[in-house]
Amino acid sequence: MQNKMELYMSRTFSIIKPDATRRNLTGAINAVIEAAGLRIVAQRRIKLTQAQAETFYGVHSERSFFGELVAQMTSEPVVVQVLEADNAVPKYREVMGATNPENAAEGTIRKLFALNVGENSVHGSDSDENAALEIAQFFAEEEIVG
Repeated sequence: MQNKMELYMSRTFSIIKPDATRRNLTGAINAVIEAAGLRIVAQRRIKLTQAQAETFYGVHSERSFFGELVAQMTSEPVVVQVLEADNAVPKYREVMGATNPENAAEGTIRKLFALNVGENSVHGSDSDENAALEIAQFFAEEEIVG
């Protein structure tokens, strides 16, 4: 029998982006994530290939910034992670802050660490459905250890 806490847990996907890994901010960002009550249940530092970045950001393929986005995301290593918490997707989106760090709330990851709207240090899933797809792109279920 699962305990009550496990019944309400959900997962989201996180990327600590190249601008943050280049500045050695992985630990500082993860400290904010964990202090907010999100648990890191899978983590890997990788260098995205062009194909991985194009697939991951495929929803933006027709937009003018797509090439720049792919180039930025493949420029340095990233840290891909699975986070777990009650209502993980909205919780992590709140912890990340607004995409534009100028509009982000005090204490959020982007307010604390982002350089600008393009180099905003982190990505997080925008829905439970996308979280499941994004997690599956980088992790097998047996690699996720709660």
